[in-house]
Amino acid sequence: MVADTGRATPRRTYPKHTRHWVTSLAAAGVAVAATTSVAQMAGRFHWWAGFVLIPGAVIGAAGGALLARGGGRAFAGYVVGCVGLLVFTVGALLMTGTMGGGWPVLVMLPCLVVAGTYLWRPADPLARGLHRTVALLALAGAGVGVALMLIRHRLVDPGETHWWGGFVLAAGLLVGGNAVEVARHRMPYRLQAVTLLLGPAVVAALLGVRMLRGW
Repeated sequence: MVADTGRATPRRTYPKHTRHWVTSLAAAGVAVAATTSVAQMAGRFHWWAGFVLIPGAVIGAAGGALLARGGGRAFAGYVVGCVGLLVFTVGALLMTGTMGGGWPVLVMLPCLVVAGTYLWRPADPLARGLHRTVALLALAGAGVGVALMLIRHRLVDPGETHWWGGFVLAAGLLVGGNAVEVARHRMPYRLQAVTLLLGPAVVAALLGVRMLRGW
């Protein structure tokens, strides 16, 4: 019996970034196929929307691949991926013929994108406080989109109430709360930062109350 002394054929390995691209593109393809199938089953298939849908999916895949690689490319990947998501969402609404009832999603998504940047918090307390303020205001903006969606589909009836005043009031309270948080830290320009936040916070809160009361 003769032993096999030949070398085993080495397994082909692909770079990690190549796998990220393949995974992202595969996910984009599945999303496009699923959206197309839903539109066809609903009887609202608008083929021309594919010229918006497919580029959005490809842009989103590029951003996903960069985000998965991490490091210095992660934030750029997040931005590119979110742009692709917004374009894809517009294409999906057009393809399925639901733009009339689904347009509030285009208010929610950009706000959630901005709020999501809080994952990259600056180390400096002042910059972090200002960034947190912007992120929370964006989250309140997403709430406006949710309210518009509920009203658009008649799940909530605000009647004669000036409901948007509640979000203006909430924005003022959020900014004021962040001013208090910034004041806790010993750092240069603390007084100026607190003043810069408290001024608009008071104005927004008073304006929100006025709107709610219908003055």
